[in-house]
Amino acid sequence: MKTLGLIVNPIAGMGGRVGLKGTDGDDTHQKALDLGAKPLAGRRAMEALTVISGGMPELTVITCAVRMGEDVVKACGMSAHVIAGIPNDERNTTSSDTRRAALEMQKLGVDLLLFAGGDGTARDICDASSSKPCAAPQMPVLGIPSGVKMHSGVFALTPRRAGEIALKFIGEQAIDVLDAEVMDIDEEAFREGRVSATLYGYLRTPAAQDGIQSTKAGSLPDEDADLEGIGRQVAADMMDGTLYIIGPGTTTAAISEELGIENTLLGVDVVRNGDLLAKDATETTLLELTERAPAKIVVSVIGGQGYIFGRGNQQISPSLIRRVGKENITVVATRSKILGLGGRPLLVDTGDANLDEELCGYTKVITGYQQSHIYRVSC
Repeated sequence: MKTLGLIVNPIAGMGGRVGLKGTDGDDTHQKALDLGAKPLAGRRAMEALTVISGGMPELTVITCAVRMGEDVVKACGMSAHVIAGIPNDERNTTSSDTRRAALEMQKLGVDLLLFAGGDGTARDICDASSSKPCAAPQMPVLGIPSGVKMHSGVFALTPRRAGEIALKFIGEQAIDVLDAEVMDIDEEAFREGRVSATLYGYLRTPAAQDGIQSTKAGSLPDEDADLEGIGRQVAADMMDGTLYIIGPGTTTAAISEELGIENTLLGVDVVRNGDLLAKDATETTLLELTERAPAKIVVSVIGGQGYIFGRGNQQISPSLIRRVGKENITVVATRSKILGLGGRPLLVDTGDANLDEELCGYTKVITGYQQSHIYRVSC
């Protein structure tokens, strides 16, 4: 039987719902806690491990102490082989803990390393393989999506898909591996509305094409006409007295431009009657605003990946989506983004598996002024 490793970055994703757009930085984790953020990565890892334990309950997982994996493994009823001394402090974990753990697992010859985190965690694992930008280490790696920003191509579509792929891989099924890009961005610039993405290297990832997300693709320079048309259409459709929760991205920014208001390019804004009601709102603010007012959600499609929920817009939480209702969700995308998916479906990964199932089906996508497509949504 092949061996499975697990690393959980316990602070990954905590900045999402409170509008911090990540947890990189020395004091960002504490800021997230002060704003009421809750741990996410352990629960996401448990979703993946539950699938694995169902197929291989006798499997021993090589992992780190307490919150970096041991707790999750034991909660799933599996045996944990704990690497000594990682983390150094069970109350706080750092990127160096992740790098040390990945290096140790590579030395132990782990056949597949699962990790729960985001692009920053993927970068740490990548860095662990070499002092230079990493160049495809021998150990296959698969990410359980648990961060805020996940531009890299090493993540499964959802935690459950991660579990299914891992179960097949360690169960001796013939699955090839491929070199997947590890991308990361400057979070400080990201919080200021600037995207500075860098290719850091590659990790070997199971080649499960129907279960691994694509690397994020940017907008194309010839999309201006579509963007202008999308802005005009959404603005024309707005109803008086209704709150419009506008997700992040350059596509939705065209709506704010049409309305003549200043938007948060990489945050979530709220508009009512053409006026900006809340800028860069957190989940808490959104829930407070929608408690007694009708609301609609407007989200764009992440180029190359197809996500409409669960990547960079975690402020729009399952609780908020349920309150607003599936029928009050508007999806916008330029035609080139839709064509760039090559027929692959739009994706949702809200963190609530039942809600993801409810959102599956078909949805209208506004692609320009008086232009739209009906497109499939999957999870």
